[in-house]
Amino acid sequence: MNSQQLESHVANLLVVDDTPDNLRLLSTMLSDKGYKVRGVINGEMALKAARSTPPDLILLDITMPQMNGYEVCQHLKADSRTSGIPVIFLSALDQVLDKVTAFAVGGVDYITKPFHLEEVLARVENQLTIQRLQKKLYDQNARLQESEAKERKKSQQLELALQQLQNAQAQLIQSEKMSSLGNVVAGVAHEINNPISFIKGNLSPVREYTEDLLRLVQLYTEDFPNPTAAIQEQLEAIDFAFLRNDLPKLIASMSIGADRIGEIVQSLRNFSRLDQAELKAVDIHEGIESTLMILHHRLKDEVEQRIIKVVKEYEDLPKIECYAGQMNQVFMNVMSNAIDALQSQKSWEKEADDSSHIPTITICTRLLSDFQVGIYITDNGPGIKEEIQQRIFEPFFTTKQVGQGKGLGLSISYAIIVGEHGGQLRCVSIPDQGATFAIEIPIYHSTKRFFEGDLGGL
Repeated sequence: MNSQQLESHVANLLVVDDTPDNLRLLSTMLSDKGYKVRGVINGEMALKAARSTPPDLILLDITMPQMNGYEVCQHLKADSRTSGIPVIFLSALDQVLDKVTAFAVGGVDYITKPFHLEEVLARVENQLTIQRLQKKLYDQNARLQESEAKERKKSQQLELALQQLQNAQAQLIQSEKMSSLGNVVAGVAHEINNPISFIKGNLSPVREYTEDLLRLVQLYTEDFPNPTAAIQEQLEAIDFAFLRNDLPKLIASMSIGADRIGEIVQSLRNFSRLDQAELKAVDIHEGIESTLMILHHRLKDEVEQRIIKVVKEYEDLPKIECYAGQMNQVFMNVMSNAIDALQSQKSWEKEADDSSHIPTITICTRLLSDFQVGIYITDNGPGIKEEIQQRIFEPFFTTKQVGQGKGLGLSISYAIIVGEHGGQLRCVSIPDQGATFAIEIPIYHSTKRFFEGDLGGL
């Protein structure tokens, strides 16, 4: 019932009195004032009438046979259908105790008989006004709560939209970042690959030509054991005996160096994986090794004399169906965080105080089942506090100083492992005892759905 309906509503009154003359008098008097009035002569009838059609107000006599007014009021207040109806007692009893009892059982007012018309009307109207105001206040509160609920829902929707936008933005930024890095790496690999291929291709003829020339010189030496003074002087000047022994070694060293450069180029190409953006079965160890190669300059800082030891504990694993470029991105993010932790001042101070503590990253791979593998990257750095562990996968959350990190790496890694590959990404850490990032993914992407439900640990 709205405010206008409350104002135009004709009050429905129930009068209870076992004296017929009093009942007629009250009913006539109140009806003449525009109220809808029902009259009953005992408590049982009063309860039935109130329950069948709840009135707006009850005028209740106290002294009645079988059930007095106090008992009737107690029954009314005990019933949820009638507990809210205001009750005005009518009685010839005028002792203080009678009035106290009336209010104690739930009455709102007390009129002493013989009553005056003006008093009854004033008290009735007063209680009806209070009731109307209470209903109006209740309706306003209900509307306010409804409005607040709508605002909360709208706020939650906006918060969800913001979170989704942040996630999308985080993925976009990180994808662009890794795409740019992949393009640069692929470009560098391509530029290096051409000249190194040329060098490697010519080393074999150079080795053959050198051997031919050395054999020719050997033949000259055997056929002409007594060279001229000028030739003898030149042989001594170039230390021919040393040159003849060292030149093949130099060529062999050049070949080894060229092979090493070729391995680096292949690692760069493996890391970029620009030709493998689609789902493909790959050797996960190649991705780890190529990531370590990219991060090699951070693992060994000769100037600062800071060297991070890398321990590898690889099991024989089958090829994994995955998005290779995305997996390399995860390895890059997790290993970079491990390096950051180990390069913190506290870690290096601990190393200086304890020579047995060498900053170390341990990479373990495990075959967990016929359908799942695990990659565990552990550092022995300062560890991560429990309250931070609960937030490290949130977009834009970072503990680094402004300008040193945007809080995207781990959130993107989580999206890649959990969302794209149906795996699990967890962090287990004890402060001052290091941290372990556990990456567990299905071997076959077709079994992804069997692992997506088991993510309760995060």
